[in-house]
Amino acid sequence: MSYLVLARKWRPNAFANVVGQEHVLKALINGLDQDRLHHAFLFSGTRGVGKTTLARIFAKSLNCEQGVSSTPCGECQSCQEVDAGRFVDLIEVDAASRTKVDDTRELLDNVQYAPSRGRYKVYLIDEVHMLSTSSFNALLKTLEEPPPHVKFLFATTDPQKLPVTILSRCLQFNLRRLDISQISGHLTNILQSEKIGFETDALDTIAKAADGSMRDALSLLDQAISHGSGTVKSTEIHDMLGTVSQQQLYDLIQALISQDGQALMQRSHELSVQGRDFVQVLNDLLALFQRIATLQLVSDLDMAESDDVDMLTTFSQQLSSELTQLFYQIALHGKRDLPYAADPKSGFEMTLLRMMHFQPVIADTSANMPAATPQVQSTPIETTAAKAKKQVKPSPAKSVPSESVIKPAKPTPPPPIEAVAPEPVDVADNSASASLNGENWLSLINSLKLTALARQLADNSAFLRFDNDKVTLSIAPELAHLASKKPQERLEASLTKSIGQPITITFVDSPTDQAGSSTLAAERAEQVVADQERATESIHNDPAVDAIKAAFDARVIESTIKPIK
Repeated sequence: MSYLVLARKWRPNAFANVVGQEHVLKALINGLDQDRLHHAFLFSGTRGVGKTTLARIFAKSLNCEQGVSSTPCGECQSCQEVDAGRFVDLIEVDAASRTKVDDTRELLDNVQYAPSRGRYKVYLIDEVHMLSTSSFNALLKTLEEPPPHVKFLFATTDPQKLPVTILSRCLQFNLRRLDISQISGHLTNILQSEKIGFETDALDTIAKAADGSMRDALSLLDQAISHGSGTVKSTEIHDMLGTVSQQQLYDLIQALISQDGQALMQRSHELSVQGRDFVQVLNDLLALFQRIATLQLVSDLDMAESDDVDMLTTFSQQLSSELTQLFYQIALHGKRDLPYAADPKSGFEMTLLRMMHFQPVIADTSANMPAATPQVQSTPIETTAAKAKKQVKPSPAKSVPSESVIKPAKPTPPPPIEAVAPEPVDVADNSASASLNGENWLSLINSLKLTALARQLADNSAFLRFDNDKVTLSIAPELAHLASKKPQERLEASLTKSIGQPITITFVDSPTDQAGSSTLAAERAEQVVADQERATESIHNDPAVDAIKAAFDARVIESTIKPIK
């Protein structure tokens, strides 16, 4: 008798034997037991998750000679013929090879006839999304109002390609990918039943490679048994699949943590000799860094699928969260750039070297960093007085572009503009004119609590004279619009309150006696220019800046120099 592959030998023949898909099983079992049966069912999901298997078990449940139930006997002639694939009333069609409308019409010509042996005539159409538009149109009317003895079971890996008119007439069941523990547990049961030796790590590797597909896992298991001469071992599985063992990944991460460049290159060489796919190696590293970062955030997270939680916990304690994120990003960019490298091995090694060298460290201001330290300081250069005392030596390994922006040192802050309080006005002595003059005008205006246009009017007005409670001011012609009624009234009210006597204001456009007068706005503008000149002079006279310019062939971009308020 010819050998029967595991995927066919261990195909479930009852709902109780199906691995996973509990959400679909519950609906089908309840529908069968309660006799609430729709006429069309659509099973969707990735390859190898049990779409056609569930459809066949459902067809067997409908036609079991013991009656419709979720637990067919499996012993009657109808059940055995369904399991053997020769039940006359189960019509299986591969839509990928019968896409034409004529094929669909030929198929539907027999719908009206009663089943030959079973209770229902079941049409199982696999990869139904491959049918043509005309075929869907031909199927539509029959699908909407089928005879009571007909059931349609559709299976597809791409339900988005089905017309909405078809989808709306079906009960839809989306089958999920199987997780690693489900696949690994099922493989364990199979090997124990087959009396084949195995290693648990090897089954976990197969389950990961299957990517959620039980059929793929069983096919890989068949290959692994042949490759291992009747046993399933971890090392042989990695050789067969070209994957990397967990220990090799741990060695890479440990070498990065300990900054052991020789060990890092040795591990890379071993992977190359073993013919490993470096894209897959980077994928595995990305997965590990993600799990480490998760443990750093949630230290008590239950990783049910992980047998290596202790090792990952150790790494999460040895690595900072920032460094873990940096490693992840470098690995991600390395994977993206790998096709552009001279060869995969050199691209992979450059990724590892970036991880080792570009680790941020805190600068030690007490002593210079040793030349042999394989770390690059990523903190910005600061020109403080303390660093000015350190000797900066040019290094060909560190180059800064000539357009480098150097932060200015803190210059000695300029003395603030002192607001001299106006002299009190002695009304009794009738010397009010002496209390308001060109010398104290600016300090008086600066002390007034004005806002909006009134403040702008006061700041840009120059004092001319003060006679008999009347203040004469001048304002530049381009700012004459500020001297409107309301701002002028507010300025007069504020001056009246400050002086202690009624004040009226008169504006003159082109006074002849304005020589020597100034405005508060002009004074502030001159102060800004003076502050900027002092800041620029401070930067150019800073010995630390001179040392950095000499060491890195840098220059100061004066537009970036800002005085410290």
